[in-house]
Amino acid sequence: MTRLRTDLGLIANHVARGARVLDVGCGDGTLLRALRDERGCRVHGMEIDPANVAECVGRGLSVIQGDADKDLAFYPDSAFDYAILSQTLQTTMRPDRVMEELLRIGRRAFVSFPNFAHWRVRMSLLWGGRMPVTRLLPVAWYETPNIHHLTVSDFRAFVAERGIRVEQAWFLTGDRLTSTSAANFRAEHAIFLLSR
Repeated sequence: MTRLRTDLGLIANHVARGARVLDVGCGDGTLLRALRDERGCRVHGMEIDPANVAECVGRGLSVIQGDADKDLAFYPDSAFDYAILSQTLQTTMRPDRVMEELLRIGRRAFVSFPNFAHWRVRMSLLWGGRMPVTRLLPVAWYETPNIHHLTVSDFRAFVAERGIRVEQAWFLTGDRLTSTSAANFRAEHAIFLLSR
């Protein structure tokens, strides 16, 4: 099996074999390739970076250049079994609209994001008074693509307000799963499987 980043591995292991999948913000296509080659999925991707799109296409993947904030509207309802938004939600201009589109075009959606309430982030702000630079947030505030900083608790409230069902959730500290207990404080990264 392809060695995937831990969050991508969790997602890949929970996608049904043979499913139709759209990965929004697919990067270099690592997850798409694993889903295609190892789970027999029919995969498509959308990526904003033209160099990543070219790399994906060079690997034989069906990937288009597009912007999640604008281009998801062109997909028909329920076009995919799964729509994936991995570490991309916090980089969108209108995460609320992107989430609505994601759940319109996919019967189920995987959404993952860095948790800005993790204790190391809190300590960095408390003791240093500056925006943190961590393993999952490795760049300075002025270089980061993150424009909407969210926490596990923010996301749980967001989906509850919109009647979005959380089928499963996983929380990571480093590359290890951590319990849902105090996830807002303990988890560096959150992954949710959602549906309407």
